[in-house]
Amino acid sequence: MNEALVQRSGNVFADIGVRNPDEALVKARLAHVVARTIEAKHMTQSEAADLLGIDQPKVSNLVRGKLAGFSIDRLFRFLTVLGSDIEIVVTGSARRNKPGHMKVVVA
Repeated sequence: MNEALVQRSGNVFADIGVRNPDEALVKARLAHVVARTIEAKHMTQSEAADLLGIDQPKVSNLVRGKLAGFSIDRLFRFLTVLGSDIEIVVTGSARRNKPGHMKVVVA
């Protein structure tokens, strides 16, 4: 079997040509943390919806990764409502002459 070697960026959204791939990856990771937090608290989607101030179908979309309509700011708010602390650290980019990037680190 002859397989071509494909170099990947480490960001699936960049690899498939999504516009603003860093932002898409950050949203996906934040949504994953929201979903895992809801699960860890043994909450139903209806209970989570009440706590987050949204309807249950939106919670369903969120946990299934359908993130249209969810901004990074909104996901931050959900995480704080669920009891997570968020720390934002801004550093200089090590990549000269290139834009910086965003990432989510879950401790």
